[in-house]
Amino acid sequence: MEYRGHDRRQAQFRLDWVDVARGLGILAVVIGHVWTRGPLRDAMYSFHMPLFFLLSGMLSRPHDVGAFTRRQLVSQMRPYAAFLLLLILIDQIIEPLKGGRPIFHQWPEDMVPILLGGFWLRGPYTIFWFVPCLMMARILFNVALGRWPDVLDRRWALLLLPVLVLAYVLGWWLKASPLGMLSVPMAFVLLWVGAAWPRVRWRGWMIAPLGAMAAVGLTGVLPTLNMKVADYGWPLLSVASAIATSLLLFRLSALIAPLAAPVAAVGRASLVVMYCHVAVIHYLSPYLGKPWLLLAALMIPLAIARLIRLSPTASRFLL
Repeated sequence: MEYRGHDRRQAQFRLDWVDVARGLGILAVVIGHVWTRGPLRDAMYSFHMPLFFLLSGMLSRPHDVGAFTRRQLVSQMRPYAAFLLLLILIDQIIEPLKGGRPIFHQWPEDMVPILLGGFWLRGPYTIFWFVPCLMMARILFNVALGRWPDVLDRRWALLLLPVLVLAYVLGWWLKASPLGMLSVPMAFVLLWVGAAWPRVRWRGWMIAPLGAMAAVGLTGVLPTLNMKVADYGWPLLSVASAIATSLLLFRLSALIAPLAAPVAAVGRASLVVMYCHVAVIHYLSPYLGKPWLLLAALMIPLAIARLIRLSPTASRFLL
């Protein structure tokens, strides 16, 4: 019995560090959307979206392709559609009260950009590219995992190299990205890196090279990333810097997890914060300074997440 209790505590610790990592990641996302230009914004954009793909890869396991695909489509696209519809309805109310007009005001023509999503969703909806992109990358990655469960199998190289080339070619060639699909190839590569990293035994000396690689991205030496439009900065180097920063943050999350309950709480609400924070920034930015805007963009979605959890029905559709 004593061993089982210890095992449960260890399992909870593992969950806590994941929540802390998510919390740090979503905090970086919100900061990058509050400060829309300058070195702070560039530092956040140098790693914040790759962090989520890497973390998802670390948690990936092979699943039955059909069941996993159906589960992803329902569990990811149902909240996507629900939050998008709610924010469109809110915009229809708020903008006329401010003396403006809603972003989508030409019906039924505006149904086209709403359904296309991704590149066509801007303003309070700008983050909605991420979840469909992650979902599709995870579905494709699961197909490959089912074929080669060992992510260090040499045959993965035969797949990853052309996918990596495709990611850069599509980024240079195309701009439009329906449902964020333009970024799926790079997301796929990041999922693999995340899945492979736990196979590497951590050594203290790794801090130096990872820190140096992270620093050149965080300080703006390397061009920053904008994964929504498949802009990956300098080939390989900018993405490598994002990976280095994320891996160091994962290590930090594991070290501070017992002391970082507030950050873990933000991580557990990261989906709601992801969907809602840009709308808070969009509507309140004319009235609040940056620090207060950051606080509002975190606290309002956290309050919404808590309210959603009070209702099993709302939780089923929105979480």
